[in-house]
Amino acid sequence: MDDVAEQIEITVDGRTVWARPGQLLPEALDGTGIYLPHVCYHPSLGPLQTCDTCFVEIDGNLVRGCSVAVKPGLEVTIESDTAHAARHEGIDRIASNHDLYCSVCDNNNGNCEVHNTVRDMEVPGQHYEFRGKPYEKDYSNPFYIYDPDQCILCGRCVEACQNLQVNETLSIDWSRDRPRVIWDDDIPIEDSSCVSCGHCVTVCPCNALLEKTMIGNVGPMTALSPQARGRYQQLGRSAIELVKAAEHTTGFGPIFAVSEVDAAMRETELKRTKTVCTYCGVGCSFEMWTRGRELLKVQPQPEAPANGISTCIKGKFGWGHINSEHRLTKPLIRENGAFREAEWEEAYALIARRFNEIREANGPDALAYIASSKCTNEEGYLMQKFARAVMGTNNIDNCSRYCQAPATESLWRTVGYGADTGSIADLAASELLIIVGSNTAESHPVIATRLKRAKKLHGQKHIVADLRKNEMAQRADMFVKPEPGTDMIWLNAVAKRIVELGRADDAFIEKSVEEYDDYVKSLEPFTMEFAQQRCGLSQDELDRIVDMVLEAKTICGIWAMGVTQHTMGSDTATALCNLLLLTGNMGGFATGGYPMRGHNNVQGASDFGCMPGRFPGYDFVTDDTVRARYEQAWGVELTTRKGLNNHEMVTHMHDGDLKALYVAGEDMGIVDSDALHVQSAFEKLEFMVVQDMFFSRTCEFADVVLPASPSVEKEGTFTNTERRIQRLYKVFEPLGDSKPDWLIHTELARAMGADWNYSHPSEIMHEAASIADMFAGVHYDRLEGFNSQQWPVAADGTSQANLYSNGQFHFENGMARFHPVHWTEPTDQPDDEYDLHLNNGRLLEHFHEGNLTDETAGIVFKIPGSFVEVSPELAAERGVKPGSIVRLVSRRGAIKASVEVTDRVAGKQMYMPMHGKKNIEAINVLTSFESDKDTDTPAYKELAVKMEILSVDGHAPLKANNQRNATPNPVSGVQVNAKWKREDYKRPPKARPTDSGL
Repeated sequence: MDDVAEQIEITVDGRTVWARPGQLLPEALDGTGIYLPHVCYHPSLGPLQTCDTCFVEIDGNLVRGCSVAVKPGLEVTIESDTAHAARHEGIDRIASNHDLYCSVCDNNNGNCEVHNTVRDMEVPGQHYEFRGKPYEKDYSNPFYIYDPDQCILCGRCVEACQNLQVNETLSIDWSRDRPRVIWDDDIPIEDSSCVSCGHCVTVCPCNALLEKTMIGNVGPMTALSPQARGRYQQLGRSAIELVKAAEHTTGFGPIFAVSEVDAAMRETELKRTKTVCTYCGVGCSFEMWTRGRELLKVQPQPEAPANGISTCIKGKFGWGHINSEHRLTKPLIRENGAFREAEWEEAYALIARRFNEIREANGPDALAYIASSKCTNEEGYLMQKFARAVMGTNNIDNCSRYCQAPATESLWRTVGYGADTGSIADLAASELLIIVGSNTAESHPVIATRLKRAKKLHGQKHIVADLRKNEMAQRADMFVKPEPGTDMIWLNAVAKRIVELGRADDAFIEKSVEEYDDYVKSLEPFTMEFAQQRCGLSQDELDRIVDMVLEAKTICGIWAMGVTQHTMGSDTATALCNLLLLTGNMGGFATGGYPMRGHNNVQGASDFGCMPGRFPGYDFVTDDTVRARYEQAWGVELTTRKGLNNHEMVTHMHDGDLKALYVAGEDMGIVDSDALHVQSAFEKLEFMVVQDMFFSRTCEFADVVLPASPSVEKEGTFTNTERRIQRLYKVFEPLGDSKPDWLIHTELARAMGADWNYSHPSEIMHEAASIADMFAGVHYDRLEGFNSQQWPVAADGTSQANLYSNGQFHFENGMARFHPVHWTEPTDQPDDEYDLHLNNGRLLEHFHEGNLTDETAGIVFKIPGSFVEVSPELAAERGVKPGSIVRLVSRRGAIKASVEVTDRVAGKQMYMPMHGKKNIEAINVLTSFESDKDTDTPAYKELAVKMEILSVDGHAPLKANNQRNATPNPVSGVQVNAKWKREDYKRPPKARPTDSGL
């Protein structure tokens, strides 16, 4: 009823149609039974006005329908002679720019909008002769091609690149005799600034931009596709010429009839399955198109709640791990120092026997369990249930300890819930973003598209504080580079100045926040002078930050591992939350705190209880009432002892107190800080089980290795960074004898004597929702397709997009709390011997150490190995150049790396991606075992090293044509006015001039 109430009446060809005010005409008419042709219009891109197929008459004027917004009293005429002629002239021009060879086309899959529009408009045949363009196909990118002959110059790809992805690589050169889409200043794709995000391929309405995995693989005739580069290409071209010759006699009708049959035949083999990305915490969802076990394409849909039609290189193309020959497909048992294959029953029996023996001899707390942030919510729930209900211990943790725990702690302290306070939509709508220690464009690229778009199109302001000039820093209104680990100081200094100016939001604080006086007192040491001296920032920089904060009506704070992975990580994150409270920027739309969650389900792993002190829904294990609820539901008695977190587990292994470890889906031996210390701890265990897809560094220390399945071989749910729960569906059957993690947990629990009989992940979720109030209304029926829910979810299924929109914070009295913090110096600082600071983090192309992305050949082609970024001034001082091989030595270990000289870093600050799975290249051989004093998150970012030159000459780690070295071509978008101003352009229904370049 609310939807109806928001709609108004318009008239289309004398017929009353209901539509929403402001809605564009193609969208308003979609689903009404009224057909308005359109090719260039896309609901995620808006009106481009390039295709000329949607002309209508309004008030006697001929206008393009895609540019018409619904308003009261609107009268539209579609079926007039003039409008009809204009639309058909437009589609005739498109057909002259596109070689229609549908039956052998890789894109004849029911969704080619050129094909469908020509068919639905009943175009009789080729009005203007097709003329090929004088340009070669571009095959240079490892993932997709561009065929200028097939390009209709609709500009969708340009709009997507310029104003949705905002990488600003593509444009149309309208000045040429024959216009075409160009990359940067007209260079091959692979030499350009293209980041292979796939936006352009997703929105292309034909086969001009096409995934290489589609070519020759989609239908029975596509081996003859002229896009293929094999021996059938010429044969296919000859077949097409025969068909084209017949068109002059038959017209399009019979030809299209054959192609429709071909498309129908493809449907019997082509499967489209919705899933959720396995990489970062953005939570992109999309369809996977498959044929047998082959992944043909990833196709995002506008209705995807977190990403719409957006993807990044990993989500769009990084799926080589699915069918990798390196996949584990059989259980492995260590025997006489080597691994042998085994059957599941034998592996389960061995694990059950050894777990029982160790528990009987040493008690349940002698065993510990690590859940995976890449596994589903249901699998996390079972892992913690296995630890607690089957094994009797709270020694359960997950990798959020390595990155997110300080962010969670800061939000618990100040507003009550340990999660993003709102949604991605809030970030896009805010006037000012304060981005601290977050390389958003590489770590969370699809969220970055929303932020870059808001800045480019809507004037959003960005303050970026980082050690490194990443993309967000390059684009920022203000970029500051504090000394390592000093963000808390300048954040508190800014807060102190706002208090001194009398500009705190007193009304909001009086109504909604406690502990103000103690907070103000805690700010006394954080003077502007202290911030200048310790952070290395100027007074002008600090003053400008204050001014920008005070000028903005709404502010969101974004932070990530550059904040959390310090010994004072929780306190720094808290300082940012305090600043948001001080300025009244918590609780309202377009405000709040947003820690960027790293893994696809790092939020969900904690949400569903994979923490040593909390049950699912963050209830405390020490709460007698809560614990009784779980005891009743699970039918067991539960321990009251708080468990060990994963950082503490390592210490207890060394001390001999922890005897056995079960690790699911984490390469703990290489991702934990002080990796050699961790690996030596593994060697002291009596028994170790690792459950993974690949034989990782951690597997090398195991006694039993269990082969698990990736996300596309299972069903379940993930929770993204904005608390959004989404379903994923099984795309493929498990490879070999591998199994979904939830099934492994279930069968192992049964081997241990537990009465677990789960047959589908939905049963697991429903159990969790029946116990944890936070998920009371979460149900698979409400998560069908692209539907989602954001916790907390009420019993009736109602989600809560903004946690505090009702003005109530998650404390008993509904008030938020200022939490005073105090400065502590970072550890492991440079000295005369270890004189360089080594920062580290993610890389756009690879995910973390590369256990998954190293299996995609195109990604490895782009970034084959690890490297260290060195500033030009440091390179000149030390005599290194791109490709030099250096040894980096910390107070704990040494690794080798190839040098990349770049101004992304400055002075004695260096940067190294996490990419690397061997000790000789892994950053965590260097990092220390120091950790955040409140959460035990390792201080990965506090790292002093020295650099030794092994060889000066070598191959640069990044190719000269790497996208980082290219210069984008920012333009406003398609620039259709340049098309309209061409001498050879005639506005339909006027006929196109002879030999037009369009």
